[in-house]
Amino acid sequence: MNRLYIVPTPIGNLEDITLRALRVLKEVDFVLAEDTRNTSFLLKHFQIENILLSHHKFNEHKTVEQIAQRIANGQSGALVSDAGTPGISDPGFLLVRTCLEQGVPVECLPGATAFVPALVNSGLPTDRFAFEGFLPPKKGRLTRLKALAGEPRTMVFYEAPHRLLKALAELAEHLGPDRRASLSREISKRHEETFRGSLAELLAEFEAREAIKGEIVLVVEGKEPAKKPKKRYNEEDDEQEEQDDQD
Repeated sequence: MNRLYIVPTPIGNLEDITLRALRVLKEVDFVLAEDTRNTSFLLKHFQIENILLSHHKFNEHKTVEQIAQRIANGQSGALVSDAGTPGISDPGFLLVRTCLEQGVPVECLPGATAFVPALVNSGLPTDRFAFEGFLPPKKGRLTRLKALAGEPRTMVFYEAPHRLLKALAELAEHLGPDRRASLSREISKRHEETFRGSLAELLAEFEAREAIKGEIVLVVEGKEPAKKPKKRYNEEDDEQEEQDDQD
């Protein structure tokens, strides 16, 4: 059936791709890739031959209508990003929305995404969390940081290695240096590591390193609710309770 498939790809270890994802990538009429070179390597590794089309943040506004129409006319396509699930801090939203607006079926396969293992592995509450993705690089950054200072849920961020120290310093400034956090780097790859501690401890740890490399997920605990003051003991209250019981 003609439709758009959203296909997650491994974020590091190629064994993390699903059998269903491999089948879909073989069967669709074309594959939309964020970077055709990366996806070409992936397909070649699994001995998949298919038509690769470029679909990234610099051309998606121009191509979504054509792609949706192509699928509406009877073809099927798969959208992949360089790693992880398309649409999560990667191109995908515009195409999904356009397809749905035009009545084109969309099916998202379950699969790899970086923030889930980082969140679960952090040791911080996972029942409620806010996925923040990348902080704004310039405009709106300060406003976002001030707003997050009062966020009660666990927060999840993506960050680039060259901006990590700046992000840690600013989060420590606005959320407090003692706020607990967990930093996961190179998830599912050979040099995977997770460092847990306060924001101040994370900053000190990575300031001391000669170089910071790899994909980074930062998980930060939410603000604890203010504790209610304990009610002071009052003998008059006990006397009133006894009087109510007698009545």
